[in-house]
Amino acid sequence: MDKITTHQATEDARNATVLIWINGTLKPRAEATVSVFDSGFMLGDGVWEGLRLYHGRWSFLDDHMDRLFEALKAIDLDPQMTREQVIAALEETRIANGMDHDAHARLMITRGVKSRPFQHPALSRQGPTVAIIMEHSKPSIPRPIRLATVPHIRGLPMTQDPKLNSHSKLNCILACIAAEKAGADEALMLDLHGFVNTTNACNFFIVRKGAVWTSTGDYCMNGITRQKVIDICRANGIPVYERNFSLVDTYGADEAFLTGTFGAQTPVGEIDGRQIGTGQMGPLTEHIRQLYKALVHA
Repeated sequence: MDKITTHQATEDARNATVLIWINGTLKPRAEATVSVFDSGFMLGDGVWEGLRLYHGRWSFLDDHMDRLFEALKAIDLDPQMTREQVIAALEETRIANGMDHDAHARLMITRGVKSRPFQHPALSRQGPTVAIIMEHSKPSIPRPIRLATVPHIRGLPMTQDPKLNSHSKLNCILACIAAEKAGADEALMLDLHGFVNTTNACNFFIVRKGAVWTSTGDYCMNGITRQKVIDICRANGIPVYERNFSLVDTYGADEAFLTGTFGAQTPVGEIDGRQIGTGQMGPLTEHIRQLYKALVHA
Protein backbone atom coordinates (compact mmCIF):
# COMPACT_ATOMS: atom_id res chain seq x y z
CA MET A 1 0.00 0.00 0.00
CA ASP A 2 1.14 3.55 -0.64
CA LYS A 3 2.79 5.24 2.32
CA ILE A 4 2.48 8.90 3.23
CA THR A 5 3.59 10.99 6.18
CA THR A 6 2.01 13.78 8.17
CA HIS A 7 4.83 16.07 7.00
CA GLN A 8 4.56 15.32 3.29
CA ALA A 9 5.02 18.46 1.19
CA THR A 10 4.98 19.48 -2.46
CA GLU A 11 8.47 19.32 -4.00
CA ASP A 12 9.90 22.81 -4.43
CA ALA A 13 13.10 23.37 -6.41
CA ARG A 14 13.80 26.60 -4.52
CA ASN A 15 14.71 24.58 -1.44
CA ALA A 16 17.97 23.47 -3.07
CA THR A 17 19.35 26.99 -2.70
CA VAL A 18 17.92 28.09 0.67
CA LEU A 19 20.18 29.78 3.19
CA ILE A 20 20.45 28.27 6.68
CA TRP A 21 21.09 30.42 9.78
CA ILE A 22 23.79 28.98 12.06
CA ASN A 23 25.09 30.96 15.02
CA GLY A 24 24.54 34.32 13.36
CA THR A 25 25.72 33.40 9.86
CA LEU A 26 23.63 32.56 6.79
CA LYS A 27 25.10 29.63 4.89
CA PRO A 28 24.15 27.76 1.71
CA ARG A 29 22.42 24.47 2.41
CA ALA A 30 25.46 22.34 1.50
CA GLU A 31 27.69 24.33 3.86
CA ALA A 32 25.28 24.44 6.80
CA THR A 33 26.98 21.89 9.04
CA VAL A 34 27.65 21.36 12.74
CA SER A 35 30.49 19.58 14.52
CA VAL A 36 30.35 15.86 15.26
CA PHE A 37 31.08 17.00 18.84
CA ASP A 38 27.86 19.02 18.96
CA SER A 39 25.64 18.05 21.89
CA GLY A 40 22.60 17.77 19.65
CA PHE A 41 24.29 15.35 17.25
CA MET A 42 26.06 13.37 19.93
CA LEU A 43 23.36 13.13 22.61
CA GLY A 44 20.13 14.70 21.40
CA ASP A 45 20.75 17.46 23.95
CA GLY A 46 18.64 20.37 22.75
CA VAL A 47 15.17 21.68 22.01
CA TRP A 48 13.43 22.97 18.90
CA GLU A 49 10.34 24.67 17.52
CA GLY A 50 8.55 24.28 14.18
CA LEU A 51 6.86 27.41 12.80
CA ARG A 52 4.64 28.12 9.79
CA LEU A 53 4.72 31.29 7.69
CA TYR A 54 1.43 32.64 6.34
CA HIS A 55 1.29 35.91 4.38
CA GLY A 56 4.51 37.27 5.80
CA ARG A 57 3.82 36.40 9.45
CA TRP A 58 4.89 33.55 11.66
CA SER A 59 1.72 31.94 12.91
CA PHE A 60 1.23 32.11 16.71
CA LEU A 61 4.81 33.34 17.12
CA ASP A 62 4.36 34.41 20.75
CA ASP A 63 3.09 30.95 21.70
CA HIS A 64 6.08 29.31 20.04
CA MET A 65 8.54 31.64 21.77
CA ASP A 66 6.86 31.02 25.12
CA ARG A 67 7.19 27.26 24.65
CA LEU A 68 10.80 27.51 23.43
CA PHE A 69 12.05 29.60 26.33
CA GLU A 70 10.14 27.49 28.85
CA ALA A 71 11.84 24.38 27.44
CA LEU A 72 15.27 26.05 27.52
CA LYS A 73 14.75 26.89 31.18
CA ALA A 74 13.56 23.35 31.91
CA ILE A 75 16.76 21.80 30.52
CA ASP A 76 18.96 24.57 31.99
CA LEU A 77 20.25 25.74 28.61
CA ASP A 78 21.19 29.40 28.20
CA PRO A 79 20.61 30.29 24.51
CA GLN A 80 22.71 33.47 24.91
CA MET A 81 20.02 35.18 22.83
CA THR A 82 17.00 37.15 23.95
CA ARG A 83 13.52 36.42 22.70
CA GLU A 84 13.78 39.48 20.45
CA GLN A 85 17.10 38.28 19.02
CA VAL A 86 15.64 34.86 18.19
CA ILE A 87 12.72 36.52 16.38
CA ALA A 88 15.16 38.81 14.55
CA ALA A 89 17.13 35.75 13.39
CA LEU A 90 13.92 34.18 12.05
CA GLU A 91 13.14 37.37 10.15
CA GLU A 92 16.68 37.69 8.82
CA THR A 93 16.47 34.13 7.45
CA ARG A 94 13.00 34.67 6.01
CA ILE A 95 14.01 37.86 4.19
CA ALA A 96 17.28 36.38 2.92
CA ASN A 97 15.31 33.51 1.38
CA GLY A 98 12.60 35.75 -0.07
CA MET A 99 9.85 33.87 1.76
CA ASP A 100 6.37 35.32 2.29
CA HIS A 101 3.91 32.40 2.42
CA ASP A 102 3.79 28.60 2.75
CA ALA A 103 7.16 28.28 4.44
CA HIS A 104 8.26 26.21 7.41
CA ALA A 105 11.04 26.95 9.88
CA ARG A 106 12.73 24.53 12.23
CA LEU A 107 14.49 26.47 14.96
CA MET A 108 16.97 24.35 16.93
CA ILE A 109 19.07 25.15 19.99
CA THR A 110 21.54 22.62 21.39
CA ARG A 111 23.99 22.80 24.28
CA GLY A 112 26.77 23.25 21.73
CA VAL A 113 30.11 21.70 20.93
CA LYS A 114 31.63 19.42 23.58
CA SER A 115 35.30 19.28 24.48
CA ARG A 116 35.16 15.47 24.79
CA PRO A 117 32.61 12.90 23.55
CA PHE A 118 30.78 12.29 26.85
CA GLN A 119 27.45 13.33 28.28
CA HIS A 120 28.19 15.70 31.17
CA PRO A 121 26.84 19.15 30.27
CA ALA A 122 29.95 20.82 31.70
CA LEU A 123 31.83 19.46 28.67
CA SER A 124 29.82 21.83 26.44
CA ARG A 125 32.12 24.82 26.83
CA GLN A 126 31.73 26.81 23.60
CA GLY A 127 28.19 28.03 24.10
CA PRO A 128 25.00 26.88 22.38
CA THR A 129 24.49 26.00 18.74
CA VAL A 130 21.52 27.82 17.24
CA ALA A 131 20.30 26.82 13.77
CA ILE A 132 17.29 27.77 11.64
CA ILE A 133 16.32 25.58 8.69
CA MET A 134 13.75 27.32 6.51
CA GLU A 135 12.03 25.75 3.52
CA HIS A 136 9.32 26.57 1.01
CA SER A 137 6.78 24.05 2.22
CA LYS A 138 3.18 23.43 1.23
CA PRO A 139 1.52 20.37 2.81
CA SER A 140 0.55 17.73 0.27
CA ILE A 141 -1.20 14.86 2.03
CA PRO A 142 -3.24 13.09 -0.68
CA ARG A 143 -5.54 11.01 1.54
CA PRO A 144 -6.51 10.53 5.18
CA ILE A 145 -3.79 9.09 7.40
CA ARG A 146 -3.74 5.41 8.44
CA LEU A 147 -2.69 4.75 12.04
CA ALA A 148 -1.55 1.61 13.84
CA THR A 149 -1.42 1.28 17.62
CA VAL A 150 2.09 0.43 18.81
CA PRO A 151 3.53 -0.82 22.14
CA HIS A 152 5.67 2.30 22.60
CA ILE A 153 4.26 4.86 25.04
CA ARG A 154 5.09 8.50 25.72
CA GLY A 155 7.22 8.69 28.85
CA LEU A 156 6.57 9.83 32.37
CA PRO A 157 7.59 13.39 33.29
CA MET A 158 10.40 12.09 35.49
CA THR A 159 11.96 10.08 32.67
CA GLN A 160 11.64 12.31 29.60
CA ASP A 161 8.77 14.73 29.87
CA PRO A 162 6.72 14.39 26.65
CA LYS A 163 5.93 18.10 26.84
CA LEU A 164 9.53 18.88 25.88
CA ASN A 165 10.15 19.42 22.17
CA SER A 166 13.46 17.65 22.65
CA HIS A 167 16.04 16.58 20.08
CA SER A 168 15.84 13.15 21.73
CA LYS A 169 13.12 11.63 19.52
CA LEU A 170 14.20 7.98 19.35
CA ASN A 171 11.14 6.71 21.24
CA CYS A 172 8.83 8.34 18.69
CA ILE A 173 10.97 7.18 15.77
CA LEU A 174 10.76 3.58 16.99
CA ALA A 175 6.98 3.98 17.29
CA CYS A 176 6.84 5.26 13.71
CA ILE A 177 8.93 2.32 12.48
CA ALA A 178 6.60 -0.12 14.25
CA ALA A 179 3.59 1.50 12.58
CA GLU A 180 5.21 1.32 9.16
CA LYS A 181 6.02 -2.36 9.71
CA ALA A 182 2.29 -2.82 10.41
CA GLY A 183 1.40 -1.16 7.10
CA ALA A 184 0.30 2.20 8.52
CA ASP A 185 1.52 5.75 7.98
CA GLU A 186 2.02 6.76 11.58
CA ALA A 187 1.84 5.34 15.10
CA LEU A 188 -0.97 5.78 17.60
CA MET A 189 0.66 5.81 21.04
CA LEU A 190 -1.07 5.08 24.36
CA ASP A 191 -0.23 6.52 27.75
CA LEU A 192 1.14 4.47 30.64
CA HIS A 193 -2.44 3.66 31.76
CA GLY A 194 -3.43 2.30 28.33
CA PHE A 195 -5.54 5.30 27.29
CA VAL A 196 -5.25 6.77 23.79
CA ASN A 197 -2.69 9.55 23.86
CA THR A 198 -1.00 10.90 20.74
CA THR A 199 0.75 9.85 17.55
CA ASN A 200 4.50 9.75 17.16
CA ALA A 201 4.49 13.22 15.54
CA CYS A 202 1.10 14.88 16.13
CA ASN A 203 -1.64 15.37 18.68
CA PHE A 204 -4.75 13.23 18.26
CA PHE A 205 -8.49 13.99 18.36
CA ILE A 206 -11.67 12.02 17.80
CA VAL A 207 -15.26 13.13 17.22
CA ARG A 208 -18.15 11.24 18.81
CA LYS A 209 -21.79 12.35 18.48
CA GLY A 210 -20.86 15.93 17.71
CA ALA A 211 -18.32 16.27 20.54
CA VAL A 212 -14.55 16.55 20.16
CA TRP A 213 -12.34 14.43 22.43
CA THR A 214 -8.60 14.57 23.01
CA SER A 215 -6.32 13.17 25.70
CA THR A 216 -5.94 14.76 29.13
CA GLY A 217 -2.69 16.34 27.97
CA ASP A 218 -0.74 14.78 30.83
CA TYR A 219 1.43 12.57 28.61
CA CYS A 220 1.45 14.28 25.22
CA MET A 221 3.26 17.18 23.60
CA ASN A 222 1.79 20.53 24.65
CA GLY A 223 0.88 21.23 21.04
CA ILE A 224 0.13 24.81 20.08
CA THR A 225 -2.23 23.74 17.29
CA ARG A 226 -3.83 21.30 19.75
CA GLN A 227 -4.61 24.16 22.13
CA LYS A 228 -5.87 26.38 19.31
CA VAL A 229 -8.35 23.66 18.28
CA ILE A 230 -9.57 23.35 21.88
CA ASP A 231 -9.93 27.15 22.06
CA ILE A 232 -11.76 27.27 18.70
CA CYS A 233 -14.24 24.63 19.85
CA ARG A 234 -14.94 26.47 23.10
CA ALA A 235 -15.36 29.80 21.29
CA ASN A 236 -17.78 28.34 18.74
CA GLY A 237 -20.03 26.21 20.90
CA ILE A 238 -18.50 22.87 19.91
CA PRO A 239 -18.37 20.47 22.89
CA VAL A 240 -14.72 19.56 23.55
CA TYR A 241 -13.32 17.30 26.26
CA GLU A 242 -9.77 16.64 27.47
CA ARG A 243 -10.30 13.20 28.94
CA ASN A 244 -9.17 9.59 29.17
CA PHE A 245 -10.59 7.36 26.44
CA SER A 246 -9.81 3.90 25.12
CA LEU A 247 -9.21 2.21 21.81
CA VAL A 248 -12.82 0.97 21.94
CA ASP A 249 -13.99 4.60 22.03
CA THR A 250 -11.58 5.41 19.21
CA TYR A 251 -12.64 2.60 16.87
CA GLY A 252 -16.26 3.70 17.25
CA ALA A 253 -15.53 7.37 16.54
CA ASP A 254 -17.40 9.24 13.81
CA GLU A 255 -14.26 11.17 12.83
CA ALA A 256 -10.61 11.41 13.83
CA PHE A 257 -7.93 13.94 13.03
CA LEU A 258 -4.39 14.99 13.91
CA THR A 259 -3.09 18.44 14.76
CA GLY A 260 0.34 19.95 14.29
CA THR A 261 2.03 23.14 13.15
CA PHE A 262 2.86 21.69 9.72
CA GLY A 263 -0.43 20.09 8.66
CA ALA A 264 -2.84 22.01 10.93
CA GLN A 265 -5.69 19.44 10.91
CA THR A 266 -5.06 16.16 9.09
CA PRO A 267 -7.93 13.63 8.79
CA VAL A 268 -7.49 10.03 9.91
CA GLY A 269 -9.29 7.42 7.80
CA GLU A 270 -8.23 4.15 9.40
CA ILE A 271 -6.92 2.90 12.75
CA ASP A 272 -5.67 -0.67 13.21
CA GLY A 273 -7.44 -1.72 10.01
CA ARG A 274 -10.77 -0.27 11.12
CA GLN A 275 -12.34 2.47 9.02
CA ILE A 276 -13.16 5.60 10.98
CA GLY A 277 -16.51 7.08 9.92
CA THR A 278 -16.64 7.32 6.13
CA GLY A 279 -12.86 6.99 5.88
CA GLN A 280 -12.67 10.60 4.67
CA MET A 281 -12.50 13.98 6.35
CA GLY A 282 -15.63 14.37 8.47
CA PRO A 283 -17.86 17.45 8.52
CA LEU A 284 -16.85 18.61 12.01
CA THR A 285 -13.15 18.22 11.17
CA GLU A 286 -13.71 20.30 8.04
CA HIS A 287 -15.59 22.94 10.05
CA ILE A 288 -12.76 23.14 12.61
CA ARG A 289 -10.23 23.40 9.79
CA GLN A 290 -12.06 26.40 8.33
CA LEU A 291 -12.32 28.05 11.74
CA TYR A 292 -8.58 27.49 12.24
CA LYS A 293 -7.78 29.05 8.86
CA ALA A 294 -9.83 32.08 9.83
CA LEU A 295 -7.92 32.33 13.11
CA VAL A 296 -4.57 32.14 11.33
CA HIS A 297 -5.54 34.85 8.86
CA ALA A 298 -7.25 37.10 11.42
